[in-house]
Amino acid sequence: MLENGNVITTTETKRKPRAVLNQSKKRCEWFVDARFGLFIHWGLYAIPSRGEWVRLLERYEDTDYHRYFDEFNPTAYNPREWAALAKTAGQRYVVMTAKHHDGFCLFDSKLTTFKSTCSPAKRDLIREYVDAFRAEGLKVGFYYSLIDWNHPGYPIDHMHPLQDNATAKAAPRHFDDYLTYFHGQVDELLKNYGKIDIIWFDFSYRNMSGETWKATELVNSIRRLHPDIIIDNRLTCGHEDPCHQETGFGDFTSPEQIIPAEGVTDSHGNPLVWEACITMNDHWGYMRDDRNYKSTTQIVRMLVESVSKGGNLLLNVGPDAKGKIPGASAERLEAIGKWMKDNSESIYGCGVSDFPKPDWGRYTQRGNVLYAHLFEKPVGAIPLIGLGKKVRRARLLSDGSEIDMKRPWNAGTNDDDAFVNLPGPDLPDPIDTVIKLELI
Repeated sequence: MLENGNVITTTETKRKPRAVLNQSKKRCEWFVDARFGLFIHWGLYAIPSRGEWVRLLERYEDTDYHRYFDEFNPTAYNPREWAALAKTAGQRYVVMTAKHHDGFCLFDSKLTTFKSTCSPAKRDLIREYVDAFRAEGLKVGFYYSLIDWNHPGYPIDHMHPLQDNATAKAAPRHFDDYLTYFHGQVDELLKNYGKIDIIWFDFSYRNMSGETWKATELVNSIRRLHPDIIIDNRLTCGHEDPCHQETGFGDFTSPEQIIPAEGVTDSHGNPLVWEACITMNDHWGYMRDDRNYKSTTQIVRMLVESVSKGGNLLLNVGPDAKGKIPGASAERLEAIGKWMKDNSESIYGCGVSDFPKPDWGRYTQRGNVLYAHLFEKPVGAIPLIGLGKKVRRARLLSDGSEIDMKRPWNAGTNDDDAFVNLPGPDLPDPIDTVIKLELI
C-alpha cells in the first residue's frame, strides 16, 4: 500500500490511514465491477499431468524434471481461442501463470534460460497471451510464484523438492541472489508487456513472508511502474490462511477453494475487496485423470454466492501439454456464457443486498435494483421477506417479461412481505432464474 509514495509495512496495516484505503479502493473499482475472472495454470507440469505440485510431491531431482523442459512444445497453443472463450463466458479479466513454483518461465526473461523461448516451443507464450486477451478487451494479469525450486539461491526447506537430498542441502544457497532475480523478473514483466492490471503473487509461509521478500521495496517498485495495478495479499499471506483479515501489501484478499461464509472483513469489521479462486475440478494444473468437474449449475451459483457476499470469482482452467483447454472446461465456460448472456446484469457491478439471504436462493443488488436469484421453487408463491410495498415492478431478467406479484389468498394479513408467482412446478431456468426487482 502507498502513502505519499511510500509503502506501509505489515505492522502499520493494523489500521490503515483513510487516504491509503481510498487509494486502494479507487484502484479496485474496475475489479469490483467485473466480478468474474479466469485463472490459467499452465507450465511444464502439464506434461506429467499430475498437477502443478508434482515436482515437490514426487521429489524430482533437477535432471529428472528438466526432461519435461526438453520436450515442451505446445503446438496447439492459441491464446486467441482462449481469450474468445473467456469473453464468451462473460469473464472480464484473466490471470495467467508467468512463473509457477517449479521456476519455469512462460516469458522471455533475460535472467534465466529456464524459459519457454529456450525450450522446443521457442515462443514467448506470455507475449502471445497478453496480446490475445487485450484484443478481446479483457483486463490482463500475471501470476508469479514467490517460490522457485529451480533457482540455486532459493532455500531448501520443507517446501522444496530437494529436501531429502543431503548433497544439495549441504551446498551454499545465497537467498539475496534469488531476491535480486525475483525482483528483476517482476521488473521485466511490468516493463516489457505494456499496461498490466493485476499482479498475483503466490505465496508466503512461515518465515518466508513480508520483508523476507523485501516486500516494501518490491511494491514501491511496482507502484512506480504501474500506479494503478492491483496486487493480491500473498506477499504476507499464505494459501493456508487466504482469508487473512488484513490485506498487508495488497489491495485484495484471495480465499482459495472456499467462498467465505460472511464475505471478508478486516479486524475492525470493514468489508475488504476479495476474490475466491476456485478450480473447476480438483487441481489447478492439468491432470488428465481428474474428472471430478463441478457442474455448470454449481459454478454459476458459486459466482452468484461470491457476488452476494461482496466478492469476485476467479475460475481456473489448466490447459494440457499441447496448449488446449480441456473439453470439459471449455464446455462449462460456454454454458456459463449462455447464462451470463441473459443474466450478467445481476453480476457486473453488483454486491451485497440490503436484505437477508432468502431460503430459495440469493440476492445481489446494485443501487435500488435487487436481483432475486431463484435456485429452487418452494410450494406456492415465492416469499420476498421484508419487501412488502417496496417493489415498484418485477421482471424476469432473461426476457424482460412481467412477473405476477399478486398476494396469494393464503399469505395471511401481514403485509411486510411481497410474493412472486411463477406457474408450474419448475423454474424457467433450472440453473438460476433471476428476477429483477426495482425498489421504491
